[in-house]
Amino acid sequence: MSSNETPRGPVDSSRVPRYAGPATFARLPRLDEVGRADVAVVGVPFDSGVSYRPGARFGGNAIREASRLLRPYNPAQDASPFALAQVADGGDIAVNPFNINEAVETVEAAADDLLGTGARLMTLGGDHTIALPLLRSVAKKHGPVALLHFDAHLDTWDTYFGAEYTHGTPFRRAVEEGVLDTSALSHVGTRGPLYGKQDLTDDEKMGFGIVTSADVYRRGADEVADQLRQRIGDRPLYISIDIDCLDPAHAPGTGTPEAGGMTSRELLEILRGLASCNLVSADVVEVAPAYDHAEITSVAASHTAYELTTIMSRQIAAARGGNEEDEGK
Repeated sequence: MSSNETPRGPVDSSRVPRYAGPATFARLPRLDEVGRADVAVVGVPFDSGVSYRPGARFGGNAIREASRLLRPYNPAQDASPFALAQVADGGDIAVNPFNINEAVETVEAAADDLLGTGARLMTLGGDHTIALPLLRSVAKKHGPVALLHFDAHLDTWDTYFGAEYTHGTPFRRAVEEGVLDTSALSHVGTRGPLYGKQDLTDDEKMGFGIVTSADVYRRGADEVADQLRQRIGDRPLYISIDIDCLDPAHAPGTGTPEAGGMTSRELLEILRGLASCNLVSADVVEVAPAYDHAEITSVAASHTAYELTTIMSRQIAAARGGNEEDEGK
């Protein structure tokens, strides 16, 4: 989209009720309706890499349904993201549910195609296995990227049942493959029992810093966001969010819940504190709606994706020389 084109925004809720019509993310146009996008929202309905409860293959569409209530102006960031940049729903990346290796390759190829158009990706999972091919693709464009990984779990284990590609191994593989900037890696929201202390030792050797959910509680969202900003600097940043970083009270609909997690308010405030970072793409994964209640989890996930999309849209507008205050309202 050139700087003089006006982005096509969501369906007007004063004319069409929010519960009517196709459930695209935030009721935005489909990618094929606008030709290309600055931010492409894509789903990956895949959960063959899970180690406990399945169901995240239905997460993307659950997030889309919950996103019907999102509105065009984001007061927390003082911006209208869908007026600042063209955001569109790119539909789902169809992957093989019976062959993890093939699925990983398919996601990487599809991400390559979308990033090749100049878009940034806001990916809706799916299980966390998909983060690896997404990071591979982003690194082809930007080089090794900084990573903020919001999760109850480390996801840096070696294998499960001999399988290298699972939702518990993507970030070990990413470090091994050199797609991450190991000077700027952080887990946020981790907690719960581990297989052993060696898990933490191995994780530290890979370059990860850890901000536990207890750290967030004790220190507060603003201090945590400031620490993360300093660690990231001006590096290209990828944010990967497993919704189980939230406490089960805020995200019951997920495959591997752990007690003692962050609140949805804390997560959103930390993300807003990262608005100055160079966010090149992001994902929100592990929403499993079969275990959800009253859409609690998918609502939290839709607002999380909204904040991430807002950050990317603001940066795109700023890079074009647009006036956020004028365009964003």
